[in-house]
Amino acid sequence: MTIEELIKQAKAIANSKTSDDYGLLTEALEFLRVYAGEKSSFYKQLHDKTKNIPLQDGFEWGTDPKKISKHVKSCLDAFIRFAEKGLLNGVSIKRQAEIDIVNDILSQAKTLLETKGIHPASACVLGGAALEEFLRNWTEEQNLSLGKSRPSIDTYMKVLYENNLIDKQDLKDITAWGGLRNHAAHGEWTLVDDKNKIALTLEGINLFMRKYS
Repeated sequence: MTIEELIKQAKAIANSKTSDDYGLLTEALEFLRVYAGEKSSFYKQLHDKTKNIPLQDGFEWGTDPKKISKHVKSCLDAFIRFAEKGLLNGVSIKRQAEIDIVNDILSQAKTLLETKGIHPASACVLGGAALEEFLRNWTEEQNLSLGKSRPSIDTYMKVLYENNLIDKQDLKDITAWGGLRNHAAHGEWTLVDDKNKIALTLEGINLFMRKYS
């Protein structure tokens, strides 16, 4: 479930018009348990405040069941604000949207590679474009300066490495992927005509992006 979908679902529960306040409480608790986690403040606040409420009228808050729905709404509203500020899982909504777009580009590259009659170089170029866009978005998200260097896979890679955001193995992998992309972009077909090699490259880029998403 995407962050946007989580927010939408949380709002739907918080704004639910139901007379079954106990059912609403159960739904909210399960939502926060699964998507915020049992150790999160959002789940603990709702769980600890309501754990002693018996399944009948006359619970510890008195006889007004609306107190349940009000507390449910308060906890979910806090979760929604947290998510909307881009703090959920440490990835902003804007960044997540950019990652989704890059994943779509990479998916198109895989489709091209599996299409008969199309040279693997086409998939290689598209995969390289996905990688460069991912690195560019990441660099901008971190407010890192490229100095006087020209924007490129190599430049983004070096800046991220210098700021300890990727490791030496990532450096080697990105250098290799960027090299293949350059061969394809310059029409050096014999260096990018191995379909299996390009498939491994696309899978490597995919794993790298998943690692840092």
